[in-house]
Amino acid sequence: MIFHTYNAEETEHIGQMLAQKLQPNAIIALNGVLGAGKTVLTRGLARGLGITGIIKSPTFTIICEYEGRLPLYHMDMYRISTDDEFEMTGGKELLFAGGVCVIEWSENIRESLPENIITISIRVITPEEREIEIEGIEL
Repeated sequence: MIFHTYNAEETEHIGQMLAQKLQPNAIIALNGVLGAGKTVLTRGLARGLGITGIIKSPTFTIICEYEGRLPLYHMDMYRISTDDEFEMTGGKELLFAGGVCVIEWSENIRESLPENIITISIRVITPEEREIEIEGIEL
């Protein structure tokens, strides 16, 4: 399914709607260029999971963990280039730790991911408009 959003609040709302459908061990591959809104969508997911703290990009920490209805593991694989490096971060063991894994730049660790995952692609249409394509789950 494809959605169009025109501001950060609308992008967050898509994340909140998605969070209502997520079950333990949900894995979300989140794709999009720098600045597309990956962290904004993740912030909406977090709100939908009952997480109230500040959600920030894990670019330098690689993995941020948050507690909510389900734990949220927000991963950024931008600096990770192999599946072995992913395993060394401890990320591989979080995939089936009972929470929700949101993985930015998941293409860098594709071999470590199972086949049945949720894929979300965010495309920048204009500075305000985003096209959000969600595959692997129905909203």
